[in-house]
Amino acid sequence: MRRVSVGRPVRLGACAVAAAGLLAAGLASPASADDQQSDQLWIIVPYEQKLPPGTGGEEPEPRSFGVSLHHDNSNFTVTDGEVTVDVSELAGVAEVTWPENCAPSGAGAVCHVPEVPVTGNDEQIRLTVRAADGAVAGAQGRITYEATATGGPQGTLTAPRESFETTVTVASGPDLAIAGIDPIERAEPGDDRTIPFELTNNGNESAHGFTVRLMASYGLKEMTEYDACTYTRSSDDEYAPMTHATCSFDRVLAPGESFRLPRPLKVEFARHALAERLDIDVEPGGGAEDLDHHDNYVALELGADNTADFSVTGDAVSGAAGETVTARLTFGNSGPAWFGNLGSGDPVAVVQLNVPEGTTVTGVPSGCIPRTLSGGYHPRRTGAPRYDCELPYWVPEKVERSYVFSLRIDTVTSGTTGAVSVRPGFGTFTFDPNPANNTAVLAVN
Repeated sequence: MRRVSVGRPVRLGACAVAAAGLLAAGLASPASADDQQSDQLWIIVPYEQKLPPGTGGEEPEPRSFGVSLHHDNSNFTVTDGEVTVDVSELAGVAEVTWPENCAPSGAGAVCHVPEVPVTGNDEQIRLTVRAADGAVAGAQGRITYEATATGGPQGTLTAPRESFETTVTVASGPDLAIAGIDPIERAEPGDDRTIPFELTNNGNESAHGFTVRLMASYGLKEMTEYDACTYTRSSDDEYAPMTHATCSFDRVLAPGESFRLPRPLKVEFARHALAERLDIDVEPGGGAEDLDHHDNYVALELGADNTADFSVTGDAVSGAAGETVTARLTFGNSGPAWFGNLGSGDPVAVVQLNVPEGTTVTGVPSGCIPRTLSGGYHPRRTGAPRYDCELPYWVPEKVERSYVFSLRIDTVTSGTTGAVSVRPGFGTFTFDPNPANNTAVLAVN
């Protein structure tokens, strides 16, 4: 079952590294030819939605959430998606307002998605729900979903049946929501920027105190400091350095009331800033449970107009037939910026070696994956014609990382070379000012 909290991006720190680990596991066993001819349809929905009941004779306040449909394989075009939404279990609990692309029918609707995208969280359907008149706290029901679409290897795709649902619960409590904040693009290193943070209680009960947590990525040099906050700075080889702030505010935030920090929240872009993140998380105090966690968290993208010069250096080795030699390939970032894939956790780069003809790799460094020349799966760790060495999800500025291979010279041929390159796992290095140093050679004899 695939359930996600809609709009909840990957958090800084451990989650990003976990994502990187999952990705690496997947890349270690690349798709076979059969996998490339398979496809699957998926529905992405929130696993729960809480609704405040009506009070004082007023109509209950509505809430809305998104439903997304996607498929796995970009080799296929998938169209004419139909999502069947069943709300029969919401009788007496909640009522649904259907969007224009949904045709109501009985206790549900069929919603149309003309073009189904490949894996992603693109929202195509937005449902609005409110507690039913007379529903009291604790009332609960389910929304279930099924889907079909045209495309895939057999011409039709079907989402796994009875695998997607949203539990709807009528509940009272505070609902702390962070107001939308626009991302920042092309700030200059050294700039100070103000973050317009505002918090509103959209619930039907007061929040008796609340906590605000801030996590700033490595390239954000300074944040405004407040008396209500405690600050820590983390730094080690596995996780990208971050600044953490935990701020406790002992005040009552009534329904409809908003809060701003005592002074404007400012951040300074360091000289090494590039693709930065500021994560903000809030929760009510006193053990109260927030009605809607989806708007308690934002991951703000803060971009700096900067560059990171990635490069790769090859090696030259020599030896007689049958001799084993050592070859060192080196990745470098000469800055001035660091770089991290803070949202996805993907490796920042891959160092690729095409093994020179007439040689055999007998020793493989950690983090390097054997491949066929075309990038497919290779069954043995040694003896492959190509190796892809994945870097971590982040690299600091002014850094080098080396990969040392053991290479047996099988036949002696003067001037034999193997291509060496550094490339992204996906896309291009948009921040790299000098692509010319992204390639090198491993020369033998």
